[in-house]
Amino acid sequence: TGLNWFFCSLLAATTAVYKQWIPNTNFETASNWDKGRVPCASDVVHFEKDKVVSVFVRSPHVLTDMYLPLNGELVLAAGAGFSAFDGSWDPGCDSGATVRFADAEHRAWFDPTLWQDVLPSGEPKPSGPIFSVDEERVPCRYDDVVFQPETSFRVNTDSSQPVIHLRSISVMGQELNTPASWAGYLGGPSAPLQFHGNGTLQVTGTGCPDKSGCACGNALDGPRICAALLRASGRQCPEPACQSPLQPLGHCCGVCGATINLDFTPDFDLQKYQDRLVQELLSQPKYAGVQMAISKVHKAQTFLGILSRSSAPLIQIVLIDDRAGVEAGTAAEQLAADIMESIAQHGEALGISSGKMEVATGSTASGQVGSHPVSRITAGTVMGLLFSLLFLGGILVLYRKGKLRLPALRLPRPWDRVEEPVSPAPASDKGFDNPMFNVEPLGADLGEETPKDLQVFYLNPVYDASETET
Repeated sequence: TGLNWFFCSLLAATTAVYKQWIPNTNFETASNWDKGRVPCASDVVHFEKDKVVSVFVRSPHVLTDMYLPLNGELVLAAGAGFSAFDGSWDPGCDSGATVRFADAEHRAWFDPTLWQDVLPSGEPKPSGPIFSVDEERVPCRYDDVVFQPETSFRVNTDSSQPVIHLRSISVMGQELNTPASWAGYLGGPSAPLQFHGNGTLQVTGTGCPDKSGCACGNALDGPRICAALLRASGRQCPEPACQSPLQPLGHCCGVCGATINLDFTPDFDLQKYQDRLVQELLSQPKYAGVQMAISKVHKAQTFLGILSRSSAPLIQIVLIDDRAGVEAGTAAEQLAADIMESIAQHGEALGISSGKMEVATGSTASGQVGSHPVSRITAGTVMGLLFSLLFLGGILVLYRKGKLRLPALRLPRPWDRVEEPVSPAPASDKGFDNPMFNVEPLGADLGEETPKDLQVFYLNPVYDASETET
């Protein structure tokens, strides 16, 4: 069947990902004209004089007149060209009109709706159980970018990152996969007409070097990606069926279903693990409506509620399904439970050290998200955390009882008793306060006057009284 063929092709595929730019600036594309049709013989063609454009022309055209831009190009295919209209009757072109070329300046590199996954042959990738979070729908740093052969285009590369890294770029059927070949193309006449914006595209020619996967690298442009998606969908996220939707890293809107975050060891192989999940679980009939996104992401670390500048890599699995109402996300939840059970049994052999699952379904109460750590794998982590807390608690108790001195720490101790202010000593008193001791004369707590001939003893917390006896 077609589904089985997809699974086989997925298992045989390499880790290379090809993303193809969808829109073009071809003369024969009807949507590129304000009238929604290709100009005909009695029309007058207008290119805005101040708009930069590159236009590919596939076939010959007869026109009444044409106004060209100050900065642009017409790329003619073999046999293509323009000739003047001689006034003879042209079927379907009875009344002449002014037809204007549409503005292509707003087509942005970081708009996920303008990209599609394709096979190495350039054909659209068959739909299947694997999807990408929104940040990964735009070319990632190790992806291959394809602009369709025999097409012209113009793309805005405005970015929050100074350099946009890519493995390769194919233009006009030519794959540019080395820094030198790409630099040569940028020096040609077409590149400035095709690419504009503050982001610089850079071809590396190298794929992801880590078998555990590589992060996409579009996190800095996440807000730009989400803004483009929301413009396309009415400026707001669709209302989820669950009351407490999950928010996967790299995804713009909340989802119903389940997420699993995996900590991994150097033995983990992302592609092999994805193939395993597809073959053993996703291919089961009961999970026919479930889709999965799996990739390496970087999650910001926090300590005691404080956000750290560093981030930790983890493998994120996002599971969604096509169920509605109270059933929304329930199939994804069941698949997540099966994945967690598999990890508990085989996680160590797969290079997975721990896993955490969160769930949001249509039947989940408001604010409730299920968290299911892998008990067998995370037990060591939990015990280590408990030991650390006990150790810190022990230090705290010793410090409070005076059994532990920390002279380098000058921190206030909220548990210390608030003392009454001490009257200043008479001028004749040559005594001084010793900051090493925090004691009072005997009887001070009783409010009694201390006789002048009474000897006052102080307790030194550094020494044990028994040690002074001879």
